[in-house]
Amino acid sequence: MATEEGATAPPSLRERRRQAATREIVEAAERQLEESGPGALSLRAIARSLGMTVQALYHYFPNRDALITALVSKGYDDLSAAVQAAVEATDSSDLPRLVVAAEGYRAWAVAHPEWYQLLYGTPLRYYAAPVDGPTTQAARRMSVIFQRELFGGFSTAQLAAADTPPLSPGLRAHLESLPADGPGELPPPAAALLLQAWGHLHGMVVLEVFGHTSFMGEHQAELFRRSMLGMLADIHRRIPGRRRAAATR
Repeated sequence: MATEEGATAPPSLRERRRQAATREIVEAAERQLEESGPGALSLRAIARSLGMTVQALYHYFPNRDALITALVSKGYDDLSAAVQAAVEATDSSDLPRLVVAAEGYRAWAVAHPEWYQLLYGTPLRYYAAPVDGPTTQAARRMSVIFQRELFGGFSTAQLAAADTPPLSPGLRAHLESLPADGPGELPPPAAALLLQAWGHLHGMVVLEVFGHTSFMGEHQAELFRRSMLGMLADIHRRIPGRRRAAATR
């Protein structure tokens, strides 16, 4: 049928050229990010590196925020892929999968400090991510991995009965209002534990990436693993009953 042929028609020459130019611009922005850090991102410099004018670049990205959003989304996607790959590659029963995921997160951050700074460093001046846009969605995809590895195997009733300090009515209501494809899927006590675990993990990685634990030298990896193991044990002690072992693999 004609409609089927139209649906499978290849992109036109003009569309392919636009896709290629867009890809070149993003790649040039990635090089600038990796060479000079996120604070140096400049549309003028990116355009100059490609032999373009800034006005020509605006045909592909209407403003600086749109290009930064593309970079941030890619950074989150790459980080999520690294974390998921670390979890899928493990075949050891000696190390909890949450710790494996955390170590995958740390390894990516240490290997890509400029990208990590873009995602979690000082916010870029005048940049505002689109509300519930691609950057938010990409961040949620990574959150789901940690949520699964932290709480997989526990029932909703167990998570709701987690032993945490009493939540204020306002905090409980806010946690219940979070999107269902993230912490909002969890009972409020478990959502609070997830966010505390995230803060612990993120804090350890930030300290290392920005050089604040360099005095530990080659022992930074061991320190991180011990910290993650202790955090995980503490959280699981707060959840009543036994975790179903079959759900952790």
